[in-house]
Amino acid sequence: MDLKMHAREVKGIMVIDLGGRIVMGEACAALRDEIRDQMSHGFNKILLNLADVSYIDSAGLGELTGAYTSSKNRGGQLKLMNLTKRVHDLMQITKLYTVFDVYDDEASAVASFAS
Repeated sequence: MDLKMHAREVKGIMVIDLGGRIVMGEACAALRDEIRDQMSHGFNKILLNLADVSYIDSAGLGELTGAYTSSKNRGGQLKLMNLTKRVHDLMQITKLYTVFDVYDDEASAVASFAS
């Protein structure tokens, strides 16, 4: 299953809806390119919707962490929302849950950027 992405703007925040698997190879490269593209277009507040992500491998976790670091270094923010149980457990096991701001719904995630 390929990684599917759909970008949309909500109150000045770029929400990227992801679906499928974030794994080494084309999926990671596509995600990296999408986030860089949005940043180059002036979006420094990015929210990744992981509701339809079924699997993330170590390369995918690395890609998310790299995107988080890149956005932070540019004065932006990258947050996650709607983690599936499997992805939530993975974030807990790897302790990445303490790195990312994670939200259960879009309304609270979008509101968090204002603060």
